[in-house]
Amino acid sequence: MLVRRYNCSLSAGISALLGIIATACVATTADGKGPSLAMLDRIEPGLWQITAHDKAEVVKICLDDGRQLIQVRHRSETCRPFVIEDRPAMVTVQYSCPSLGYGYTQVRFENPELVQLETQGIENGLPFNFEAEGRRLGRCHG
Repeated sequence: MLVRRYNCSLSAGISALLGIIATACVATTADGKGPSLAMLDRIEPGLWQITAHDKAEVVKICLDDGRQLIQVRHRSETCRPFVIEDRPAMVTVQYSCPSLGYGYTQVRFENPELVQLETQGIENGLPFNFEAEGRRLGRCHG
């Protein structure tokens, strides 16, 4: 069941500031090829349940890899990511989806089958802002 609750406290000023920070803070690896986001590769593929901390939203998704957790709201969209932070236990990414919105997501690694998510942005003209736990349920069916 998907229940969405929107927090309308995200202001235009904050979103503009996030865009500036994302553009200015794109991380690179030592070889200059860009961020590796290696933490996301440690996340087990399979069926995952994303549960908002306030229990207002529960989503089940089949993950091929952990990078899909960056765009929980814009899953089927091709978006342009800007890596803000790329650490062994946490990544922070802002992404922009042409004419569909944008998001700012932080994924914190607990173990290969458990992560903590914080995400906010705009989807279809409406703001979203939530904290959630992602837990692997098992293999994807079908």
